Amino acid sequence: MNLIQNEELVKIGWNEDWQSKAEDKSPLIPGRIIVEHKRLYRIFTSHGVLLGEVSGKFRHEAAVREDYPAVGDWVMVSPYIDEEKAIIHHILPRTSKFSRKMAGETAGEQIVAVNVDVVFLVMAMNQDFNLRRLERYLLTAWESGANPVIILSKSDLCEDAAQKIQETESVAMGVPIIACSVVSEMGLDHLLTHINTGTTVAVMGSSGVGKSSIINYLLGEEKMVTNDIRLDDGKGKHTTTHRELFVLPDGGVIIDTPGMRELQLWESDDGIVQGFQDIEALAEECQFRDCLHENEPNCAVIRAIEDGTLPKERLSSYRKLQKELAYIERKSNKREQLLEKKKWKKITQSHKNTYK
Repeated sequence: MNLIQNEELVKIGWNEDWQSKAEDKSPLIPGRIIVEHKRLYRIFTSHGVLLGEVSGKFRHEAAVREDYPAVGDWVMVSPYIDEEKAIIHHILPRTSKFSRKMAGETAGEQIVAVNVDVVFLVMAMNQDFNLRRLERYLLTAWESGANPVIILSKSDLCEDAAQKIQETESVAMGVPIIACSVVSEMGLDHLLTHINTGTTVAVMGSSGVGKSSIINYLLGEEKMVTNDIRLDDGKGKHTTTHRELFVLPDGGVIIDTPGMRELQLWESDDGIVQGFQDIEALAEECQFRDCLHENEPNCAVIRAIEDGTLPKERLSSYRKLQKELAYIERKSNKREQLLEKKKWKKITQSHKNTYK
C-alpha cells in the first residue's frame, strides 16, 4: 500500500509515520474522521468523503466511549465507493489526545480532539478575559501532547491590551501569544505562521470568544455561523454545537470545537508541572521537600507571595487544580474497577454462549 503520494491525504496530515502504522492493515484504506454524530462518521479518504460506521467486531471489543473514533482520528476502513459508505475496522495509534472530564458526577473521559499538533487557545480581551480559566486550558493542552498557542481575540474591544498581554504572559511562560481582531484584521496573519501543510490545529475556548470568526478567516470563506456579542456582559452567543475538521486552502486542517465555559480537567499530572513552572521552581527552594506552602518555615513560595513576585491567586489556583486532579483520580480508579468487572463478565458470558 503506497498512499504517501496521495496529495489530498498529505494535505490533511498523512505522512510516513502514519504510513508505517498502517502497513499491516492492507487491503483496508486510511481515512480521517472529519465529523462524528451519534456513532456515524464522515471520513475523508482518497476516494472522497464517505459515511462510515464501526464494524460489529469493533463495537464488540470497545469497552468504553473513548475506544470509539473521534474527530481527528486516522482510521482503516473498507470502502463501498458506489454507496459512498465505509466500515471502520481500526483506529491507528493516536499521537495526541485533548480530553476533559465529562460534565456531572461521573468520572468519565470526554475526548475533544485527537492527533492535534497545535492548539489555538482563544480568549477574548473584553469582559470574558479570565486567567484562571486559561490556566485550565493550558494544563490540558500540555497534557494532550500538542503545542499551545494563546489567541487573545477581540483586541478592538480592549482599551488596555498591553496590560492583558502582560497578565497572560505571567501564567503562560514560553507560550506564543497572539493578540488579534477579526474586525480590524490586526494580528491575523500571525496565526498562519503556526500552520503548514499537514499541520492539525484545534481551536478551543469558551462560547462566543470569536473562534468561528477566526476559522472563517483561515478558511477564506464564511463557513462557520457567527453571532454578535451580548451587550450586557460582552460574551458571545454560542454557535458551534459539535466537533468538525476542516481542510485549509493551503494545506493543513483545523478542528472546531464547541465552546466550553467550564473545562473540567481529566489527566494533567505532567501538565500541572509544566503549567505552573514558576511555583514548581520556587518549591525546589523550600526548606522541606514536602512543603505545603502554608505555615512551614523558610517556604520560598510564601516568601514570593509576600514580596509580590508571585500573585496569591496563582497559588490558590495551583492548589485548587491539584485537589481537583486528586479527586478525579480517586473517582476514575473506582470507574476502572467497574469497567474491568464489566469486561470480564462480558467475556465469561461470551464463553458460556460458545459452549452451549
